[in-house]
Amino acid sequence: MSTEEGRELGWNDTIENDSGDFELIPDGEYPFVITGVERGRHTGSAKLPACNKATLHVRVEMPDGSTQTTNENLFMHSKTEGLLCQFFRSIGHRKSGEKLVMDWAKVTGAKGRCKISIRKYIKTDGSKGEANSVAFLDPGDAKPKESGFTPGEF
Repeated sequence: MSTEEGRELGWNDTIENDSGDFELIPDGEYPFVITGVERGRHTGSAKLPACNKATLHVRVEMPDGSTQTTNENLFMHSKTEGLLCQFFRSIGHRKSGEKLVMDWAKVTGAKGRCKISIRKYIKTDGSKGEANSVAFLDPGDAKPKESGFTPGEF
């Protein structure tokens, strides 16, 4: 694991590095690579009942060649099946209309293109917050002239 991605801390480790402000990724289309997947559980909300979820660690390549990482949750529920299909199409594991058994073991290292947007929300304390949202793009949906990306070539 590279130091850019950090390291796991032990329960009794010494800490000293105050983190700066969280840096949002600007709106736009970017190439990405999945650097990790965590299996978890969504406890339920007004919009979606309790279900399994996959938290994707998405490393985005910025126009200047630097990278930033954001996380995106994919919920394992029939209400969000279209988003799951879209993700697996974006990494080339599925064709539109095709049945697919989701193979999460093959997701880390997968590449594609995504559209990042900034989502505004209200925090539990009532203050305003912002976070990145990721929409995974079909390889044919990318803008080759603007991005230098050729669909199907990763």
